[in-house]
Amino acid sequence: MPLYERILITGAAGRLGSELRKGLAPLAKTIRLAGRQQFTDLAPHEEAAVFDLADMEATIAATAGCDAIVHFGGAPNESPWQTILDSSIRGSYHIYEGARKHGARRVIYASSVHAIGYHEVEAHIGIDAPVRPDSLYGVSKNFVESLSRLYWDKFGIESVCLRIFSSFPEPADRRMLWSYLSFADCVRLVEASLTAPRVGHTISFGVSDNKVKTIDNSGANHLGFQPRDSSEPFRAKVEAAKPPVDPKAPSTKYLGGWFCDLSHPDDLK
Repeated sequence: MPLYERILITGAAGRLGSELRKGLAPLAKTIRLAGRQQFTDLAPHEEAAVFDLADMEATIAATAGCDAIVHFGGAPNESPWQTILDSSIRGSYHIYEGARKHGARRVIYASSVHAIGYHEVEAHIGIDAPVRPDSLYGVSKNFVESLSRLYWDKFGIESVCLRIFSSFPEPADRRMLWSYLSFADCVRLVEASLTAPRVGHTISFGVSDNKVKTIDNSGANHLGFQPRDSSEPFRAKVEAAKPPVDPKAPSTKYLGGWFCDLSHPDDLK
Protein backbone atom coordinates (compact mmCIF):
# COMPACT_ATOMS: atom_id res chain seq x y z
CA MET A 1 0.00 0.00 0.00
CA PRO A 2 1.65 3.28 -1.09
CA LEU A 3 2.28 5.81 1.66
CA TYR A 4 0.97 8.74 -0.43
CA GLU A 5 -1.92 9.23 -2.80
CA ARG A 6 -0.04 11.67 -5.03
CA ILE A 7 3.47 13.11 -4.99
CA LEU A 8 4.33 16.17 -7.07
CA ILE A 9 7.91 16.28 -8.37
CA THR A 10 9.05 19.65 -9.68
CA GLY A 11 12.07 19.70 -11.96
CA ALA A 12 11.04 16.18 -12.98
CA ALA A 13 12.84 16.41 -16.32
CA GLY A 14 16.15 17.42 -14.73
CA ARG A 15 19.19 15.33 -13.87
CA LEU A 16 17.99 14.39 -10.38
CA GLY A 17 14.27 14.71 -11.06
CA SER A 18 14.54 12.02 -13.72
CA GLU A 19 16.06 9.65 -11.15
CA LEU A 20 13.43 10.49 -8.52
CA ARG A 21 10.67 9.92 -11.03
CA LYS A 22 11.70 6.27 -11.19
CA GLY A 23 12.87 5.76 -7.65
CA LEU A 24 9.88 7.22 -5.81
CA ALA A 25 7.23 5.36 -7.82
CA PRO A 26 6.55 2.77 -5.06
CA LEU A 27 5.69 5.50 -2.54
CA ALA A 28 2.59 6.91 -4.25
CA LYS A 29 -0.41 5.77 -6.24
CA THR A 30 0.25 8.66 -8.63
CA ILE A 31 3.37 10.67 -9.43
CA ARG A 32 2.66 14.09 -10.91
CA LEU A 33 5.60 15.29 -12.99
CA ALA A 34 6.09 19.04 -13.25
CA GLY A 35 8.18 20.82 -15.84
CA ARG A 36 8.14 23.56 -18.44
CA GLN A 37 8.02 21.16 -21.38
CA GLN A 38 5.50 18.43 -22.13
CA PHE A 39 6.33 14.87 -21.03
CA THR A 40 5.86 12.35 -23.83
CA ASP A 41 6.68 9.08 -22.05
CA LEU A 42 4.26 8.89 -19.13
CA ALA A 43 3.92 5.57 -17.31
CA PRO A 44 0.46 4.39 -16.18
CA HIS A 45 1.03 5.74 -12.65
CA GLU A 46 2.28 9.14 -13.89
CA GLU A 47 0.58 12.37 -14.90
CA ALA A 48 2.04 15.64 -16.11
CA ALA A 49 1.67 19.29 -15.17
CA VAL A 50 3.35 21.76 -17.53
CA PHE A 51 3.92 25.24 -16.09
CA ASP A 52 6.54 27.78 -15.09
CA LEU A 53 7.24 28.12 -11.37
CA ALA A 54 7.13 31.91 -11.78
CA ASP A 55 3.43 31.60 -12.63
CA MET A 56 1.76 31.67 -9.23
CA GLU A 57 -1.70 30.59 -10.34
CA ALA A 58 -0.42 27.66 -12.41
CA THR A 59 2.00 26.50 -9.71
CA ILE A 60 -0.62 26.53 -6.98
CA ALA A 61 -3.04 24.69 -9.26
CA ALA A 62 -0.43 21.98 -9.87
CA THR A 63 -0.23 21.24 -6.14
CA ALA A 64 -3.94 20.38 -5.88
CA GLY A 65 -4.53 16.81 -4.75
CA CYS A 66 -0.89 16.26 -3.74
CA ASP A 67 -0.15 15.14 -0.20
CA ALA A 68 3.62 15.45 -0.66
CA ILE A 69 5.81 17.67 -2.84
CA VAL A 70 9.38 16.93 -3.90
CA HIS A 71 10.58 20.35 -4.96
CA PHE A 72 13.64 20.01 -7.20
CA GLY A 73 12.66 22.73 -9.68
CA GLY A 74 14.15 26.20 -10.08
CA ALA A 75 17.41 27.58 -11.43
CA PRO A 76 19.86 24.63 -11.54
CA ASN A 77 22.99 26.74 -11.18
CA GLU A 78 24.27 30.26 -10.55
CA SER A 79 22.19 32.55 -12.77
CA PRO A 80 21.32 36.23 -13.28
CA TRP A 81 19.35 37.76 -10.43
CA GLN A 82 16.08 37.93 -12.34
CA THR A 83 16.21 34.20 -13.09
CA ILE A 84 16.99 33.38 -9.45
CA LEU A 85 14.19 35.68 -8.27
CA ASP A 86 11.52 34.33 -10.60
CA SER A 87 12.24 30.60 -10.67
CA SER A 88 13.85 29.86 -7.33
CA ILE A 89 12.53 32.48 -4.89
CA ARG A 90 9.09 33.37 -6.22
CA GLY A 91 8.63 29.86 -7.57
CA SER A 92 9.33 28.26 -4.19
CA TYR A 93 6.96 30.65 -2.45
CA HIS A 94 4.29 29.55 -4.91
CA ILE A 95 5.02 25.90 -4.06
CA TYR A 96 4.61 26.51 -0.34
CA GLU A 97 1.44 28.50 -0.87
CA GLY A 98 0.11 25.61 -2.91
CA ALA A 99 1.02 23.21 -0.11
CA ARG A 100 -0.75 25.42 2.43
CA LYS A 101 -3.88 25.93 0.38
CA HIS A 102 -4.23 22.35 -0.81
CA GLY A 103 -3.14 20.49 2.31
CA ALA A 104 0.17 18.87 1.33
CA ARG A 105 1.62 17.56 4.57
CA ARG A 106 5.30 17.33 3.65
CA VAL A 107 7.71 19.09 1.27
CA ILE A 108 11.17 17.76 0.36
CA TYR A 109 13.29 20.62 -0.96
CA ALA A 110 16.49 20.41 -2.98
CA SER A 111 18.66 22.86 -1.12
CA SER A 112 22.40 22.88 -1.74
CA VAL A 113 25.90 22.98 -0.32
CA HIS A 114 25.96 26.49 -1.75
CA ALA A 115 23.72 27.63 1.11
CA ILE A 116 26.77 27.14 3.36
CA GLY A 117 29.47 27.31 0.69
CA TYR A 118 31.79 29.78 2.44
CA HIS A 119 32.49 27.50 5.38
CA GLU A 120 36.00 26.10 5.28
CA VAL A 121 36.39 22.44 4.38
CA GLU A 122 38.26 21.66 7.61
CA ALA A 123 35.55 23.26 9.81
CA HIS A 124 33.50 20.01 9.86
CA ILE A 125 30.25 21.92 10.31
CA GLY A 126 26.96 20.41 11.39
CA ILE A 127 23.50 21.12 10.03
CA ASP A 128 23.04 23.96 12.56
CA ALA A 129 26.03 25.98 11.32
CA PRO A 130 25.28 29.60 10.31
CA VAL A 131 24.38 30.03 6.66
CA ARG A 132 27.20 31.33 4.47
CA PRO A 133 25.99 31.38 0.85
CA ASP A 134 28.57 31.53 -1.90
CA SER A 135 26.33 32.86 -4.70
CA LEU A 136 22.93 34.26 -5.56
CA TYR A 137 21.97 30.65 -6.13
CA GLY A 138 23.02 29.91 -2.54
CA VAL A 139 21.05 32.91 -1.27
CA SER A 140 17.92 31.49 -2.91
CA LYS A 141 18.50 28.23 -1.04
CA ASN A 142 18.78 30.14 2.24
CA PHE A 143 15.52 31.93 1.44
CA VAL A 144 13.62 28.70 0.87
CA GLU A 145 15.09 27.08 3.97
CA SER A 146 13.76 30.04 5.98
CA LEU A 147 10.45 29.98 4.14
CA SER A 148 10.03 26.28 4.92
CA ARG A 149 10.79 26.99 8.59
CA LEU A 150 7.98 29.56 8.65
CA TYR A 151 5.52 27.19 7.02
CA TRP A 152 6.33 24.51 9.61
CA ASP A 153 6.09 26.81 12.64
CA LYS A 154 3.02 28.73 11.48
CA PHE A 155 1.12 26.28 9.26
CA GLY A 156 2.36 22.82 10.31
CA ILE A 157 3.76 21.78 6.94
CA GLU A 158 6.74 19.50 7.48
CA SER A 159 9.85 20.06 5.38
CA VAL A 160 13.18 18.42 4.79
CA CYS A 161 15.75 20.70 3.15
CA LEU A 162 18.45 18.60 1.51
CA ARG A 163 21.76 20.39 1.13
CA ILE A 164 22.91 18.33 -1.82
CA PHE A 165 26.63 18.51 -2.54
CA SER A 166 27.64 16.92 -5.89
CA SER A 167 25.18 14.44 -7.37
CA PHE A 168 26.38 13.09 -10.70
CA PRO A 169 26.87 9.67 -12.29
CA GLU A 170 30.43 9.66 -10.94
CA PRO A 171 32.91 12.12 -9.36
CA ALA A 172 34.30 14.53 -11.94
CA ASP A 173 37.19 16.02 -9.92
CA ARG A 174 39.12 15.75 -6.68
CA ARG A 175 36.63 17.82 -4.73
CA MET A 176 33.93 15.29 -5.52
CA LEU A 177 35.93 12.59 -3.76
CA TRP A 178 34.41 14.06 -0.58
CA SER A 179 31.30 15.84 -1.97
CA TYR A 180 29.94 13.01 -4.14
CA LEU A 181 26.30 11.88 -3.80
CA SER A 182 25.41 8.99 -6.08
CA PHE A 183 22.09 9.03 -7.89
CA ALA A 184 21.00 5.95 -5.95
CA ASP A 185 21.89 7.57 -2.63
CA CYS A 186 20.04 10.73 -3.68
CA VAL A 187 16.91 8.65 -4.22
CA ARG A 188 17.47 6.91 -0.86
CA LEU A 189 17.80 10.30 0.85
CA VAL A 190 14.55 11.60 -0.59
CA GLU A 191 12.80 8.32 0.16
CA ALA A 192 13.98 8.49 3.80
CA SER A 193 12.74 12.09 4.00
CA LEU A 194 9.32 11.03 2.74
CA THR A 195 8.98 7.94 4.94
CA ALA A 196 10.41 9.07 8.31
CA PRO A 197 7.55 9.16 10.85
CA ARG A 198 8.21 12.78 11.82
CA VAL A 199 10.58 15.34 10.34
CA GLY A 200 9.20 18.69 11.53
CA HIS A 201 11.67 21.07 9.93
CA THR A 202 14.88 19.21 9.12
CA ILE A 203 18.04 20.20 7.30
CA SER A 204 20.21 17.36 6.05
CA PHE A 205 23.42 17.20 4.08
CA GLY A 206 23.39 15.09 0.93
CA VAL A 207 26.60 13.11 0.48
CA SER A 208 27.38 9.45 0.00
CA ASP A 209 29.48 7.40 2.42
CA ASN A 210 32.76 8.82 1.13
CA LYS A 211 36.06 8.02 2.82
CA VAL A 212 36.93 11.69 3.23
CA LYS A 213 34.28 13.35 5.40
CA THR A 214 33.97 17.12 5.72
CA ILE A 215 30.64 17.59 7.54
CA ASP A 216 28.66 16.23 10.50
CA ASN A 217 25.18 15.10 9.49
CA SER A 218 24.23 13.50 12.82
CA GLY A 219 21.58 16.18 13.40
CA ALA A 220 19.52 14.53 10.66
CA ASN A 221 19.88 10.95 11.89
CA HIS A 222 16.14 10.78 12.60
CA LEU A 223 15.56 10.56 8.84
CA GLY A 224 17.09 7.10 8.82
CA PHE A 225 19.14 7.77 5.67
CA GLN A 226 21.84 5.15 5.15
CA PRO A 227 24.07 5.91 2.15
CA ARG A 228 25.33 2.79 0.43
CA ASP A 229 27.68 4.24 -2.17
CA SER A 230 31.09 5.90 -2.04
CA SER A 231 33.47 7.83 -4.26
CA GLU A 232 36.29 5.36 -3.54
CA PRO A 233 35.73 3.17 -6.63
CA PHE A 234 36.44 6.28 -8.73
CA ARG A 235 39.42 7.59 -6.79
CA ALA A 236 42.21 6.17 -8.99
CA LYS A 237 40.55 7.45 -12.16
CA VAL A 238 40.02 10.93 -10.75
CA GLU A 239 43.52 11.26 -9.30
CA ALA A 240 45.11 10.06 -12.53
CA ALA A 241 43.16 12.55 -14.64
CA LYS A 242 43.23 15.62 -12.39
CA PRO A 243 46.38 17.37 -11.11
CA PRO A 244 46.79 18.20 -7.40
CA VAL A 245 44.81 21.25 -6.27
CA ASP A 246 46.05 24.55 -4.84
CA PRO A 247 45.17 24.44 -1.12
CA LYS A 248 44.97 28.25 -1.00
CA ALA A 249 42.47 28.60 -3.85
CA PRO A 250 38.90 29.51 -2.78
CA SER A 251 37.59 26.55 -4.79
CA THR A 252 39.73 24.25 -2.62
CA LYS A 253 39.42 26.07 0.69
CA TYR A 254 35.64 26.35 0.91
CA LEU A 255 32.81 23.83 0.78
CA GLY A 256 31.23 25.64 -2.17
CA GLY A 257 34.11 24.81 -4.49
CA TRP A 258 34.27 26.70 -7.77
CA PHE A 259 31.15 28.71 -6.93
CA CYS A 260 33.42 30.68 -4.59
CA ASP A 261 35.46 31.76 -7.63
CA LEU A 262 32.47 33.17 -9.54
CA SER A 263 31.85 36.88 -10.06
CA HIS A 264 28.40 38.43 -9.88
CA PRO A 265 26.40 36.81 -12.71
CA ASP A 266 24.88 40.09 -13.84
CA ASP A 267 28.37 41.42 -14.60
CA LEU A 268 28.60 38.93 -17.45
CA LYS A 269 25.81 40.54 -19.48
